[in-house]
Amino acid sequence: MSSVIANTHLIKSIAKDLGFDFCGISKAEFLEEEASRLENWLQRGHQGKMSYLENHFDKRLDPRLLVPGAKSVISLVYNYFPGNESGSLSSSSGSELKIAKYALGEDYHQVIKDKLKTFLERLKETIGEIDGRAFVDSAPVLERPWAAKGGLGWIGKNSLLLNRSMGSFFFLAELIVDLELERDGPIKDYCGTCTACMDACPTDAISEPSVVDGSKCISYFTIELKEEIPQEVKGKFQDWIFGCDICQDVCPWNKFSQPHQEPRFSPSIEFAGMRQQDWKELTEETFNRIFKNSPLQRAKYSGMKRNVKFVAKT
Repeated sequence: MSSVIANTHLIKSIAKDLGFDFCGISKAEFLEEEASRLENWLQRGHQGKMSYLENHFDKRLDPRLLVPGAKSVISLVYNYFPGNESGSLSSSSGSELKIAKYALGEDYHQVIKDKLKTFLERLKETIGEIDGRAFVDSAPVLERPWAAKGGLGWIGKNSLLLNRSMGSFFFLAELIVDLELERDGPIKDYCGTCTACMDACPTDAISEPSVVDGSKCISYFTIELKEEIPQEVKGKFQDWIFGCDICQDVCPWNKFSQPHQEPRFSPSIEFAGMRQQDWKELTEETFNRIFKNSPLQRAKYSGMKRNVKFVAKT
């Protein structure tokens, strides 16, 4: 067995051992097709106030600028679908405020980074000294295109990666390494004529198939925007105060979602029990205690209070 095949098998085996649902490998090269798409998206102002997305344009398109000598991009899928445990946190009754499913537990950056650190250590123990870096939504890496190139799914009309076995409620992560590996080819698009996600978006953020206007997205308003939320979207948030799952909840492929097996992604009892009045009365001290290691820290206490005030019914 050649070293390329042996190393590829080793990587797939480690990924499974560490709880990743899928592992796909692609050649580390310039993403030519994505260059014009990204440039067009930015020129249309779809990034809104997220000016950081305008930085490191070349690095976003070429992993060899992030890891000199890189030969392969290893894309990984890690499930976060909460099943029934989210309770009122994702209730559609309209009486409770809603948090995106990915944010119910501990910050995924740390959870998955811990796994990727172990991943690289195990690779080096077996193969020897290799050069590689781990990424979890925290550097200029175009995760979805790389995952699609690695055969983990296709980019749906809501711009998220869709997988036929598990839908889209999962995190993506990458290892960029200087190893020559067997590659997994891309798969076809299975969205067909379905436009459920586009039709369901209450702020019309999905302007055309696979293109999301970030400046109109509920997740943008409730997480990324640091100023006051524009009044023209008042009444359109459907009780979402941090993120939004509407375009995923209506996607037919998410009927295949299965509950995750990661204890660190489960909400605390205190968090799971919070109701609208609790959010309204939340103090900064309590917020920092309950959400110490939570993705909600990205919006900060001030942002969450703003969101609650904007969305909550009086």
